[in-house]
Amino acid sequence: GPTPVLQEALAAMSQPILHHRTPEFSAIFKEAAQGLKEIFGTKQDVLLLAGSGTAAMEGSMTNLLSPGQKVITVNGGKFGERWGNICKAYGIQNIELKVEWGEAVDPAKIEAELKKDPSIAAVYVQASETSTATIHPVKEIAKITKNSNALLVVDGITAVGSLPLPMDEWGIDVLVTGSQKAFMLPPGLAFVALSERAWERTKEAKLPRFYLDFARERKNLAKDTSAWTPAVSLIVGLREVVRSMKAEGLEALYGRHAMLARATREAMKALGLKLFSKAPADSVTAVWLPEGIDAKKFVKYCRDKLGVAMAAGQDAVETKIIRISHMGYVDAFDTLAAVSAVEMGLDRFGQKVNFGAGVAAAQRVLVEGFPKP
Repeated sequence: GPTPVLQEALAAMSQPILHHRTPEFSAIFKEAAQGLKEIFGTKQDVLLLAGSGTAAMEGSMTNLLSPGQKVITVNGGKFGERWGNICKAYGIQNIELKVEWGEAVDPAKIEAELKKDPSIAAVYVQASETSTATIHPVKEIAKITKNSNALLVVDGITAVGSLPLPMDEWGIDVLVTGSQKAFMLPPGLAFVALSERAWERTKEAKLPRFYLDFARERKNLAKDTSAWTPAVSLIVGLREVVRSMKAEGLEALYGRHAMLARATREAMKALGLKLFSKAPADSVTAVWLPEGIDAKKFVKYCRDKLGVAMAAGQDAVETKIIRISHMGYVDAFDTLAAVSAVEMGLDRFGQKVNFGAGVAAAQRVLVEGFPKP
C-alpha cells in the first residue's frame, strides 16, 4: 500500500469540502461508521481516527495498559517488531516471541507463557504480517486468550477487508486497521474496535493519552462525530468504500482476494520462484528472487519501465524478495499484468524465462474461480 483507490471514492473525495460539524457530514460519518461494524464482524463501535494504522496500534496500548504491566508481543516481521518498540516507548514489560520471518507463531507458545504468568495483560499479534506475507493463526490464539486474563489485540492492517477476521465470533478483543490497504483509500485513517472486555480495561489503564483517547472518541461517535477534526475527505470516500464492500458481499470479497492470491502463487511457482512464507496470506504474496537479482532494482524497473507497482522486502531481505499485493481495488487482469511484469523483469535481469508460463498458471486459477456463463 497505498493500494489503488476505488473510483467512486475518488469521485466523492473530489467534491467541495464539507464542514465537519454539520448534519450533512454527520450523516456520512454515521453511515461509514455503521458499515465498518459489518466488515469488522462486530456489534461494537468502530472508532475512526485521523492517523495511520500505527496510531491505532499505539492507542491499543495506551488505552489498555498501565506502566509496568506485562504483555506478549509476536515478532515475526517488521510490524511485529513495532509492537515491541511501542512497549519500549511506554515502559511496558514485553515478553517477545520471536518467530522466523515467513513462519507463523505457534499458539502453544503463547498458551505456555500465559500459564506461566497469569498476570499478563494482553497479547499483541498481526493477523497478516505485511513484511513477510504471512498469516498468523488468530482464531486459534483467540481460543486461548478468551479463557485468560490477557486481551487479544490484533493488527489487521493488511487483513481487515482482505481475509475473514470476524471479531465477535472469534473473540478478538481489539482489532485495528488502516485506510490505505484493503479499504482502497489514501493513507490517513485508522480504525479500531474494542470488545466489552477491552472497554472495561480502558477504565483501569493509567498510561498517558490525549489525542488517542478511545473513550473520548466513543462518546463523540455516539453523536455521529469525532473528538477532534476528522479527515473529512477520507471519510467521504470511506462511505463509498463501505457501500462497495457491502454490494460485493463479504464472502465474495474474501473469495476474490483468495483467488487472486492463489493465482499469483501458482504463477510464481510456474516461473520457478519460491514462496517466502510458509503460511502465505491472501492479502499479499512474497517470493524469493533468483540469486544475484537485487529486489530493489527489480521493483524500480517494474515500476518505472513497465508501470506495475510492487514492493521489495524489508531489513535482511530488502534486496532478496518481492511482494505483490492482492488488496482492495484489484481484479484478475491486474493480477495478470503483475505476473507479466515479473516475467519481463526476470528476463531483463538475465534469467531464462519461459514467457507466458506464469500467466498461463494464473489464468488456469482465475478461469476456475469465475462462474461459467
